[in-house]
Amino acid sequence: MAQTPGIWWQPVPTGDGARVLRVLGDTPCPALPDALDGVPVTELGPYCFAAKELPLPPDARFWGPATGVDTAPRIGGSFLEVLALPPALHTLHSAALYDCRRLRRLTLGPAVAALGSDLFTNCRALDTVCITAAADAPTGLKRLLVALAGDVGIEFWPPGADACAARLFYPDYNEYLDENTPAHLFNRQIEGEGYRYRQCFAGTAVDYAAYDAVFAQATVGEPPAKLCRLALGRLLYPFALGTAARAAYEGYLRGQYAAALTLAVAGRDTAALRLLGALGLDPAQAAAACAAAGWSAGAAAVFGARTGIRKRYDFDDL
Repeated sequence: MAQTPGIWWQPVPTGDGARVLRVLGDTPCPALPDALDGVPVTELGPYCFAAKELPLPPDARFWGPATGVDTAPRIGGSFLEVLALPPALHTLHSAALYDCRRLRRLTLGPAVAALGSDLFTNCRALDTVCITAAADAPTGLKRLLVALAGDVGIEFWPPGADACAARLFYPDYNEYLDENTPAHLFNRQIEGEGYRYRQCFAGTAVDYAAYDAVFAQATVGEPPAKLCRLALGRLLYPFALGTAARAAYEGYLRGQYAAALTLAVAGRDTAALRLLGALGLDPAQAAAACAAAGWSAGAAAVFGARTGIRKRYDFDDL
């Protein structure tokens, strides 16, 4: 993640924060500073990183090196791949990330409270959102998930921590309104367990027991690839994971080794391979899959799990 060399911004109307309007530089992975000229960054302006560029308002100010950088190319659209926003940022205005088709990872703080329309439209590669907060902290995740109807992974990284505290997966869902023409009534239909998962909150903090309870119903309609990602995340980072839920996730992975192995190899996830090995995956099968993908380190991780290696998971409980 690279610090951005130049930013156009304006004071918010309340006078207590900075709204980022345009980011300049040559990195596809920018990290916005916490403050601009001593003013905390609290908002991402309309179309800030979108493919479309808005004219700068009269009160726009430039932050960055004194010479030359204000003529650097704008970061946005399909050039943007990874974005880190400061922890105090609480507002993302409409279309701030519109058409960022290669954006795959977004990091933000717990303070997000206001989201504009079309925020993630065409952000088809967005795979993971990292929240810099404790796993049980109140955050803006519930509001954010309303704008993210597609498949998305969520990671909680407590401030100052060097490891993820919890990893969740929210499958996609679709919502339809069918018109009963003679009666002029609309029937609301929702397809996909992603909607049910998005309701698992106690206030604005994740309700992990409710989240885990959805899994039994999800196994009826969701495909194995999505359920394996969900189960692996909960077992590898078992924050507030109960005994019954642990058993359910373990049992599912034992019955879906092929799908889980494919997911682990594709993601080069050695921790997931060790977990699958501890659950009884044939090491020869795993080694063959790793070899076919050209990933020699994966095979070593599989055999390591059978000789006592431990990482983020208590294999002795299996």
